[in-house]
Amino acid sequence: MKKRQLGAGGPMVSAIGLGCMSFAGFFGATDEETSLRCLDAAHDHGIDFLDTSNLYGRGLSEDIIGKWRKTRGKDMVIATKVGIVPGPPRSFDNSEAHMRAELETSLRRLGRDHVELYYIHRREQERPVEEVVGTLKKFIDEGKIGGYGLSEVAPGTLRRAHAVHPCMAVQNEYSLWSRQPELGLIDACRELGVAFVPFSPLARGMFGEAFPEPEKFADTDFRKTNPRFMQPNFGYNAAAITKFKDFARSRGWTVSAAALAWVLDRGDHLIPIPGTRSAEHLAEWAEADRIALTDEDRAEIARLLPAGFAHGDRYSDSQIVGVERYC
Repeated sequence: MKKRQLGAGGPMVSAIGLGCMSFAGFFGATDEETSLRCLDAAHDHGIDFLDTSNLYGRGLSEDIIGKWRKTRGKDMVIATKVGIVPGPPRSFDNSEAHMRAELETSLRRLGRDHVELYYIHRREQERPVEEVVGTLKKFIDEGKIGGYGLSEVAPGTLRRAHAVHPCMAVQNEYSLWSRQPELGLIDACRELGVAFVPFSPLARGMFGEAFPEPEKFADTDFRKTNPRFMQPNFGYNAAAITKFKDFARSRGWTVSAAALAWVLDRGDHLIPIPGTRSAEHLAEWAEADRIALTDEDRAEIARLLPAGFAHGDRYSDSQIVGVERYC
């Protein structure tokens, strides 16, 4: 696996990381052994960057990573998050007291005395970001975190935060069907020496070998009430993406590897974190860093899936609460 730098001065990590949200069952039932096998497969493929959160399964994802570290005697660069307070109703807390308590709990679950990257999962809008970064700087000085990150923020927020203390990474949704970060955020990260970490780069399963089946989604599945997975939007989206799938296969690539290669091609400061709980699915995209797109490939992908092709918003009105909108 090729390496990329996790922000200016940050560690070198695999060009593709692993998102561990699925370990908590957000996209279907899973079990601990399946998740542990997925982590084994990631390690075997050279992936050494894990992304989790205190929110995922109320700590379940962190617990599984901690168990993997303990039982396998191995480790990876770890990013976790804080800031979302589960509801109902969901709220946000970026206070020092809350973040410190949650960080200590996350470290205990992970079996670590520090994490390399600690994100504000969502920004608490009433609290100045400068104050929040001041708290994160304390954690850095104490050796509890290597650097801080921001999630689902606007370019302006990044610039304000970075002026107080350099930001290591920004994590926003980005894929062939979610392109908002192209409106200033990816460029701002490049300018400031900040890693841009796309989550859901495979569009929550749409860029897999087979399409998800919305009629089979459990009530707990995040996609159940997501506009892009509801009809008639889902049908339109599947029709468009089918053409991309045909293109990928004609080039001898898996669909997921082709979609990830497109993300990697957008800049060498991008480190996508596709999520899966399956070692088998991970194997389908783990070698995407070996794909080198040509100008002809880029032109054909742009023709098949132009910016804005997706039908439906990427979040429902309830799901988008806490995400910064800037255009």
